[in-house]
Amino acid sequence: MAQPVTYRVEHDFLGDKQIPAAAYWGVHTARAVENFPISGTPVSAMPELIRAFGFVKKAAATANLQLGVLEQRKADAISRACEQLVEGRCHDQFVVDVIQGGAGTSTNMNANEVIANLALEVLGHEKGRYDVLHPNDDVNASQSTNDVYPTAVRLALWMGIDRLLAAMAQLRGGFAAKAEEFRNVLKIGRTQLQDAVPMTLGQEFSTYAVMIEEDEARLREARALIQEVNLGATAIGTGINAPHGYAELACKLLAGQSGIPVVKAHNLVEATQDTGAFVQLSGVLKRVATKLSKTCNDLRLLSSGPQAGFGDIRLPPRQAGSSIMPGKVNPVIPEVMNQVAFEVIGNDVTVTMASEAGQLQLNAFEPIMGWSLFKSINHLTNACITLNENCVKGIEANHELLARRVRESITLVTALNPIIGYEKAALIAKTAIATGRPVDEVAQGLGIMTREQVEALLVPEKLTQPVRLQE
Repeated sequence: MAQPVTYRVEHDFLGDKQIPAAAYWGVHTARAVENFPISGTPVSAMPELIRAFGFVKKAAATANLQLGVLEQRKADAISRACEQLVEGRCHDQFVVDVIQGGAGTSTNMNANEVIANLALEVLGHEKGRYDVLHPNDDVNASQSTNDVYPTAVRLALWMGIDRLLAAMAQLRGGFAAKAEEFRNVLKIGRTQLQDAVPMTLGQEFSTYAVMIEEDEARLREARALIQEVNLGATAIGTGINAPHGYAELACKLLAGQSGIPVVKAHNLVEATQDTGAFVQLSGVLKRVATKLSKTCNDLRLLSSGPQAGFGDIRLPPRQAGSSIMPGKVNPVIPEVMNQVAFEVIGNDVTVTMASEAGQLQLNAFEPIMGWSLFKSINHLTNACITLNENCVKGIEANHELLARRVRESITLVTALNPIIGYEKAALIAKTAIATGRPVDEVAQGLGIMTREQVEALLVPEKLTQPVRLQE
């Protein structure tokens, strides 16, 4: 039999409200839950943001202790409560919807209340004893949502980017390994979906690794921009209600305690209203997504078939592809990366519009920017992992088909051009197209080259590299 829910009564300037006795959140959180039944996704879906709040609030408490704003007993209890958030405790108590009005105030209030009640436990008191330790007066001392929330978002994004970079590096390694495995596998390259000139499958796969490596560098550059935080700015950047020296000290403590190299913004008024770093990061994530999606388009094309398509490569079969066509297997892993890319591109539009909508000394729309960026980072991370583990590692070359196509392709005459001249090469191409015979056979039949001479050219170093002229 379920136990009856017991309540405690909390009060704000709007009046009294019943709060479940077991809840670590309080009256401000309860009102936000009622006000924002939007996505159905609570802030607890962003564990890195909750950990970031733990780091920020602990740095604030330590700075307040050193500057005489908080007494030792309260500062220690708040710090221990924050450490519990960093360790993963009570994340389920962050119940406010990720999409909310108020520039993140509801999330900050949620954090203040959870930390306050955890701190009260440390001190041996019941939840809600705010006469002993208060969410706003103590946990939020020397702070405002307007500096705490964007600082926490930046820390959380840094953590997420670290995971994305690791996933991208693993995927890059997967493509690089395939490039090495396929380094001597000749194939016909294509431009505009038409036959071009020979290349190796290894060269084709090496480009995917290089593209990822370039985007890792761009992502690190974008991450550097979010190191600058406005902690200590309080409401609009003037530092009102914070003691002298607080901003510098709190930022220094935050960097030391979190291990993330944050620095205080040069101009706190500017930093409180400027969300350009989010726009920059979102644009880089769009770039990453776009290029990964293009790569997956290639994988789907190259593996199309198995009998009536390109068929250059075989993707590992992951699941049945049809409820009506027995034996059909679809490229489901590249397809999921494509869909993540579409989402990231849409998220970039959201971040752009939200940043543009800022007014005067504050942008009220950072919650949707944060949520959009978190989704982009997390989904790209997971998509990179599954693309590498469930697709790239198992790709096989269709050796026989590729070799036959190279031997039969008229594109080989491009390699003959420096040896026999344009006119003879064109004659071979024209005859091969008209008769349907392979190039080596046509060249011998026309008395231009023997089949053995043509055969000697069918090696990667002759067909896929610049010609070395004899001195």
